[in-house]
Amino acid sequence: MGKIEIIGLGAGDINQLSLGLYKKLTGETTKIYTRTLDHPVITALMEEGINFQSFDKIYEQEDAFEAVYHRIVSALVEDAKKSTKKLIYTVPGHPMLAERTVQLLLEQTDVEVDIAGGQSYLDDLFTALKIDPIDGFQFVDGTSFKRSQLQYRQHIIFCQVYDQFVASEVKLALLEDLPADYQVTIVEAAGTNHEVLKIVPLEELDHQIDMSNLTSVYVPPVPSNLLNHTFSNLREVMRRLRAPDGCPWDREQTHESLREHSIEEVYELIEAIDNKDDEGIIEELGDLLMHVMLHSQIGEDDGYFTVDDVIRGITNKMIYRHPHVFSDVSVNSSDEVNRKWEELKKQEKGDKRKSILDGVPKPLPSLAKAYKLQKKAAKVGFDWDDVSDIWSKLDEELTEVKEAINTKEKLEIEKEFGDVLFVLANLSRYYTIHPEVALELTNQKFISRFTFIEEKLKEAGRDINDATLEEMDDYWNQAKERE
Repeated sequence: MGKIEIIGLGAGDINQLSLGLYKKLTGETTKIYTRTLDHPVITALMEEGINFQSFDKIYEQEDAFEAVYHRIVSALVEDAKKSTKKLIYTVPGHPMLAERTVQLLLEQTDVEVDIAGGQSYLDDLFTALKIDPIDGFQFVDGTSFKRSQLQYRQHIIFCQVYDQFVASEVKLALLEDLPADYQVTIVEAAGTNHEVLKIVPLEELDHQIDMSNLTSVYVPPVPSNLLNHTFSNLREVMRRLRAPDGCPWDREQTHESLREHSIEEVYELIEAIDNKDDEGIIEELGDLLMHVMLHSQIGEDDGYFTVDDVIRGITNKMIYRHPHVFSDVSVNSSDEVNRKWEELKKQEKGDKRKSILDGVPKPLPSLAKAYKLQKKAAKVGFDWDDVSDIWSKLDEELTEVKEAINTKEKLEIEKEFGDVLFVLANLSRYYTIHPEVALELTNQKFISRFTFIEEKLKEAGRDINDATLEEMDDYWNQAKERE
């Protein structure tokens, strides 16, 4: 089995290298590999006649750092297997601090890996920045991180900001959350004679040209008022509103008292969507989210559930109902997705639903409810064979309405009108049109045309209450032509 010894070169110049590690590097006759020659210790040792084989060329050949690291590890393992002596592999800093190649080597089963140590630069970094990590500290690889991982209320240090490209990636991620003028600190060669700290606005982070393997970027804890776009701040606001010294109105609310307001918010969102009003959609989604948070806070205050339960429930549901995304199930069309969704939904609900029609919300508007009921029934084959049969049914129901009108019995007339609307809902389903959406389009068209009539009569100095039907009809036709 091949053997590889990993030596950390420390955070700065050769003065930080321990005597033991110095002897290993200068006394060994075996091959010495280094991840990169760009380090002051390597420069000093090369002046003493020590030869290093570096992997710098691989960085030029690959577009992604992960690919670079895997190639380095493959080359080391392959050479170690062939060699009768232990290989030495050097890395900047400490081998166990922000060294992806070391982690990959430790995962190998066909080579023996020893860690020989090295000085970490974190102590020098904390000293240079004058920060105490006990306040909360996050150490992030600038070449491989996700914005969602960043904890802005803590000290954040990005390491491995090798060059302007990495600095730019870090900057763009931070600008998603922080203002362009937020002050960050570029730290170069912490703990060495060449240590430099430079405070710059975030937007200028990648304007610096002197970046190297010893460059880090420090982001100080962010004030709460700059994080109002985050979930945690929203949650704190809702807790504060419901606190004993919070808002009297919010403290009085219950799930029941919020029902009508929640319904209104949904309709306001639909209106913004219909108007293609992006700013309105943002605002109304926010109002809707506020209701989710308020209901969740009421649940937490009453000791029944929290917003964590709400999020966990919907996250688990989405994963469970999308096995074609999160598992190894294959689907070929959206119809197949819908079919599998319903199957999984049925398994999930178990015996809770006794009827195929269960699950249609009672408060749903009647027209939308009719559409939903027929859609559910159609899934098990209770449907018309041909759309012409539905049109015939509509003619039949219209005849029955007229007959009911002749009887002058209000209840019968209501029932027959209901049958007509029910058939119309079925027709819209057949043509994949939602009846509520279709009717709302007509409502908006009516509002637009009637408002036009009012405007024209006002321009003519006429009171609409005195206008004739013929006048209004003429303006109505003008409104149609304008459309």
